[in-house]
Amino acid sequence: MPSLLFEQGEPGRGSSFVDDAGTPADYLDASLLRKDLPLPDLAEFEVTRHFVALSHRNFSVDTNFYPLGSCTMKYNPKLNEAVSAFSGFADLHPLVDDGCAQGALQMMWRLERTLSSLFGMEAFSLMPCAGAHGELTAMLMAKKYHRDRGDHKRATCIVPDTAHGTNPASAAMVGYKVVSVPSTPHGRTDLAALRAVLDDTVAVCMMTNPNTLGLFEDDIVEMTKAVHDAGGLMYYDGANANAIVGLCRPGDMGFDLMHLNLHKTFSVPHGGGGPGAGPVGASARLAPYLPVPRVVKRDNDGKGAEFALDSAAPNSIGPVRVFASHFIALVRAYAYIAVHGLDGLRRNSQLAVLNANYVRERVKDLLTLPYADRCRHEFVCSAEELKKSTGVRALDIAKGLLDAGIHAPTMYWPHVVPECLMIEPTETETKETLDEFVEVLRGLVSQAHADPDSMRELPRNTAVRRVDEAQVGRLANKGIGLRWTPGG
Repeated sequence: MPSLLFEQGEPGRGSSFVDDAGTPADYLDASLLRKDLPLPDLAEFEVTRHFVALSHRNFSVDTNFYPLGSCTMKYNPKLNEAVSAFSGFADLHPLVDDGCAQGALQMMWRLERTLSSLFGMEAFSLMPCAGAHGELTAMLMAKKYHRDRGDHKRATCIVPDTAHGTNPASAAMVGYKVVSVPSTPHGRTDLAALRAVLDDTVAVCMMTNPNTLGLFEDDIVEMTKAVHDAGGLMYYDGANANAIVGLCRPGDMGFDLMHLNLHKTFSVPHGGGGPGAGPVGASARLAPYLPVPRVVKRDNDGKGAEFALDSAAPNSIGPVRVFASHFIALVRAYAYIAVHGLDGLRRNSQLAVLNANYVRERVKDLLTLPYADRCRHEFVCSAEELKKSTGVRALDIAKGLLDAGIHAPTMYWPHVVPECLMIEPTETETKETLDEFVEVLRGLVSQAHADPDSMRELPRNTAVRRVDEAQVGRLANKGIGLRWTPGG
């Protein structure tokens, strides 16, 4: 491991090219100067080399195949980065008067109307800044909707046993009791089990479709009708929307609320903690509860259209963050949509599904496929049989992929599949890349049978090899071990 910047450098090294006339107090507010801040003294080239070296240790979609199931690590066209850097967007102050931001507001209005059309919703709020934030926003909307109707008994949220972990967490954060519904042997939510838990206490049912096993919920219309008949609302987790854009719409399936992860579906960079965006869509009866402000289009006294941020919505749950959105994330998403158009978006979804099924067919002789049906944009396989015969686990396979320069698939989730690996190749990968991935996987399975002990030594070539996961967890829980401190 290279030393930290704080551990490098020598006094005076970084200032050799800088005029050292005067003292810091000549240029800075004396109250801002600190003697106890041990900043390193380095030359520019040392700092550059340090950060470039660190960047080369990262996996990214720009350098590696990234089949991380359920996270949709799709390639982000650089054109969208360039557009989002236009000074008219990047330099726009969030408190600027609406009259000086007509282009930006028009873009937001168009994006909202486009998302509404693509997903069959009455309206969208662009305000939530992440997928989980969108979930929480939607749960707050559902709660206010029932409360405004005087339906105070509704305090239960239903989630399938394959739901993303954020679903029950978001529901619990607004005070809902979470009830889990099991899956069938075919990997779909059990309709009979769902009906069995429906009563007049159900507030909302949160579902992902295609679900986290990569399978489309064949009974989704019957499910949404059953929940509606019980007086509950249907919430669509848009984490897997990359499989359906241009092909089908949650609104047509009967969903009342939904969120999108723009970083999974519409080009916004993923990873690193954001900033992202998680717009929330609503059907006609839930739209009045969307957060404000929202962009509205008005007639400017016959002079043409005028766009403005509007907070006049008496039933709204109010703002859910400071300012209107993560604006630059929205610019990237709108550029992606504008360039592809509806036909291009539909083709991307089709290619994502095609690529996933191609890989699925090619790995079926290597690992167990627990579900017989063709998948959508991702699929799960199991290393359970491999573990029984060799002792090699899904974790060992994932570590071996890292050595080959391939990011590991999602592991051990959904938990209904033992030794689970969830693979999502996305739409942009070539057949050659997919074939290479399969051959690497084939080599690892062969190695597992020939020399299983060697698998537990992988990875050998990464900057960090195997960490003691239990120890890391214990240290993190104590708030130590993951933070640098002077002399620490």
